[in-house]
Formats: sequence, structure tokens, C-alpha cells
Amino acid sequence: MQGEPYSQTVSDIRPNVRFEGWLLVKESGMRATANGKKFLDVSLVDRTGAVPAKWWDYSGEPPAVGTVVRVRGLGNEYNGHLQLRIDSLSPARPEDGKAPADFIPAAPETPESMLAEVRATADAIRDDSLRAIVGKLLDRACEGGRLLTAPAAKSMHHATLGGLLHHTVTMLRASRALAEIYRYLDKDLLFAGVIAHDLGKLDEMNTSSLGLVDGYTVDGRLVGHIVRGVVNVERAAAETGADREKALLLQHLVLSHHGDAEFGSPVPPKIPEAEVLSFVDRLDAKLYQMVAALKGVKPGEFSPPVWGLDHAEIYKAR
Repeated sequence: MQGEPYSQTVSDIRPNVRFEGWLLVKESGMRATANGKKFLDVSLVDRTGAVPAKWWDYSGEPPAVGTVVRVRGLGNEYNGHLQLRIDSLSPARPEDGKAPADFIPAAPETPESMLAEVRATADAIRDDSLRAIVGKLLDRACEGGRLLTAPAAKSMHHATLGGLLHHTVTMLRASRALAEIYRYLDKDLLFAGVIAHDLGKLDEMNTSSLGLVDGYTVDGRLVGHIVRGVVNVERAAAETGADREKALLLQHLVLSHHGDAEFGSPVPPKIPEAEVLSFVDRLDAKLYQMVAALKGVKPGEFSPPVWGLDHAEIYKAR
């Protein structure tokens, strides 16, 4: 490829540009075309991002999730989405010295520091019932170190090592700022809702110690993180003898945080704190996706369409 444009990181992949480099397998499986021809369908990542990739007419075994592979291929665009067409793929050998942890996209702050901030916020809740419920939820979430590594999603936003904590911390910071403007808000309830709203995802996704999600649990597929979160609040309230109305209000925040039925919330926000939680959740997720889409985009150009943003192409200002 001497003299030919090529890329070595995910963020540099472009249509009609060759790629050669080391990547980590995030998702892996075999698929079939309409005429029955098998192909390898994988998601590949490094610390700069993730890219879907296909190896057409592939007849071998799919590489295991969490393994480092050397990939050669060509960037291309299909239905407005960037992907990689694989020409060859081989697993790293011990002598290559490639550690999976070196390729994992991670939150910009350490999980330990983010957890400390969440814990400090929970401990400062003045309402005894809300503080007890949130403390119980966090104790359970931290079992086995799950919360330190968990992503906030499989692929949509904050899908990184420590992504769930990152999402929670940024939402807490935004909520604190809004609570200074709208002083009638119940900060105890709002902060408790921010901390609790996505903890059900720990039950929803199969997540490795590297923060990689290889699918959804039976619980996640039959119940989902919103309802599971409500159930977990109910259980924590019963175990701590919490005030019934405080527990009910917190359950409402968890139940309504996606805002509308079309996005998965059975009820819309019906109290101011629930409205703020829904707004901050949506804002944080969309800004994260915009910033991620602009990685590698040159000033004055647009990103590829972003599925989670209604297929919008995001512009990078000069």
C-alpha cells in the first residue's frame, strides 16, 4: 500500500480508503445474504471509536468477542453508513503483545473518581428515605465491580468502559446547574432519579469485565431496564423501610425518564423533577453522539449519518 492513502485507526476510516491495523472484536456473528451466501458480520473497535465490518463469502469461524485481530480492508459507505469491507483478518498472537484493554474505548475520567462523585452525591441526599434507597441500589450495583466497568448502552451512546458512570456523572452535573436556576426543584429527588434511572441496565445487558456487551440477558429482553429499575427501587424501599410516597416518586422518575411511549417510557413525566431528568438524559445522550460523530471529521465537513440522531449528518464548524 505504499503511496496509497490508508488508515490505521477507526476514526480515520473513510470510503475508498484502505485500512490496515489492529482492532478489537466487539460483536461477532455469521449472517446470510438473501441468496443464502454466508458472510462475517462484526463490530470492530479501538480507542478512537467503533465501525461495523463485513467479510463477504466468509466460511470460517467468527472471531470471539474480546479478541484482538489484525485487519485489512477497505472503507465504504452503504445506505449512508460508513463500514469496513474486510479482505483479511487474523487473531493476535502472544508475541504480538496486543492486550485487549489497550483497545477498549473508555470514559474520559477514571471509574473510581466518577463512582466517588456519585457516592458523595448519594450520601448528601437529605431525605432519609431517598438516601437509603439510593444507597441500597448503589451497593447492589457495585457488587463484583459491575458499575465500574459497565457501559450505558450496547452501541447508542456512552458505549464505553465506565460509560454508565460517565453518563450518570455528567447528568448529575447538568442537573445541579439546572437546580440552581429552577430553585423550586426537589434536588434530593432529582439527584436520586439521576443515579437510579439507568441502573437497571446492569441486569439488562451481558457485559464483560472490559465493558463489552455481547447481547442482552433474558431479563433484559423480557423486562427491560426501565421496568427492572422500578422493581429494584421497590425492593430497596421495602428493605430499608422507606416512605411509600418517596419511593413512588422515585419510581416515577425511573419509569418516565425516556419521556414518551415511543421511546419506551410507559408514562410521560408528571412532576417537574421527572421532566428535568428526561430532558437531561436526552441532552447528554445526543451531545455524546454528536461529539463522537465528529471525531475525524475535518472542519467544514459533515459526519456520516448518525442513526441515533434521526440519521442527521453532523457539521463540524471551521
